[in-house]
Parts: sequence; C-alpha cells; structure tokens
Amino acid sequence: MVQELVIRSYLKQLRLPAMAQNYGKLAREAAEANMPYEDYLLTLLELETALRVENATKKRISRARFPYLRTLDQFDFSAIPSLSKARVLELTQGEYIRARENVIAIGNTGTGKTHLAISLGLLACQQGWKVRFYTAAGLINELSEAQTQQRLSRLQKQLQSYQLIILDEVGFIPFTPAGSQALFQFCSSRYLTGSVIITTNLEFERWTEVFGDERLTAALLDRLTHKCHILEMNGESYRFKESMRRREVIA
Repeated sequence: MVQELVIRSYLKQLRLPAMAQNYGKLAREAAEANMPYEDYLLTLLELETALRVENATKKRISRARFPYLRTLDQFDFSAIPSLSKARVLELTQGEYIRARENVIAIGNTGTGKTHLAISLGLLACQQGWKVRFYTAAGLINELSEAQTQQRLSRLQKQLQSYQLIILDEVGFIPFTPAGSQALFQFCSSRYLTGSVIITTNLEFERWTEVFGDERLTAALLDRLTHKCHILEMNGESYRFKESMRRREVIA
C-alpha cells in the first residue's frame, strides 16, 4: 500500500497521468501473461504518449478559435461541381503549410467556403500545426485596437507564430482606408513566411470594391496568388437548399 502511494506520488510529480491510471492494471495483466518488463514499460509509455498527443491537439484546436467545428466528411462535394475534390484531398495532407503556400476559396454565398476552411484548419491542428481563425473584419478590428493600445508589434509577432491563419469573409463588407492598409500589411507579412486560407465571395477583379485602392489591391493579389491553390466554389447555397427542405417537410 505504501509502495503504491509512493509510485502514484512520483507519477504525479512527473506529470504522467496515463501511467498513473493504468500501471496497476497493466502490471497484473503483464504478470498473468508473463510479459517481459520491456513490453510492459513500452505499453505504459505508448498510453502516456497517446494522451499527450490528444491533449496537445485539443489545445491547438481550442487556441485556433474556430467559430464551430466542421469536418471534411460532412462536406457535400456533389453540390459544388466547380470544386475539385482531388485538389481538396491533396490539401488535407498539409504540404501547402510546409511549403508556406496559400489557399483561396472563391464562390457565392452559402456554398461551404467557411466549412471547407474550418475542415482544413482542423486537420492542420491534428497534424501539429499552429492555426488561428479570423473573420477579415475581426482581424482588422484586432489590428486597429492593438495599434491604438500601442501593442501592435506584439500582436504582429503573435500572428507570425501561427503557421496557418484562416481569413474568412473577405469581401462581405467594404473596409475603411485604414482597415484596407492594415489587412494589406498583414497579408504582406505572411508572404513566403506562413500560409493563409482566405474565403471570399468576390472574384479577384472586384477586390478593389473592398480595398478601394487599385494599386494596393494589385500588389496584394500579386503576393497572395504567387504560391496559391485557388478553389472555385460557385453553386447553389447550402443554407438556401436546407431551408427549402425544411419547408417541404413542414408542408
């Protein structure tokens, strides 16, 4: 009994919760099966490692601040014929993040652009990458507040620590000149240093409607599309179809 308490105390100090929870049961099973000491130790270490990997993944997902969670198996590729499923499946491997390449999903409202971006972001978290989700307006507000509070350099350093940043809803609302400049500087800072996934409802030639300045917009697109996977996602709105299905059921 004393020995068990000492073992548990040591495992707690060493922060080995999976081993603390399982060592007794596994020791009895190992003794019954005449398992070598090395196999018993390996099993304990595997349990501890698996728990740490699981906890680290949960922490990355929490810190990404996704508005909700969506997985790729929930995405209806048949509804968006313009979208290449093969290209999306290639992106799930995460090599674009390693190569510091961007992804831009372009399409009309309700076609699953945010769903797809979140799915790729979730997979990136599971692969060990640091991810952060923003709406375009939300990022501009955060950058503006940081500048007002004289902590912009600290925020910029923090943003650079993420290997993947998702920038959702570019083009839904026009930006102020100051907001456009802030977003331009952010995207420029990511050029060849980190990946960005952007969702937008505007074709590239219409981005001046949001950013205002033609030269700034051209420079921004030049950087964003240099190393970029462009996903065309035009189709009928998921939300509209779901609404129509509900109406049919009620009727």
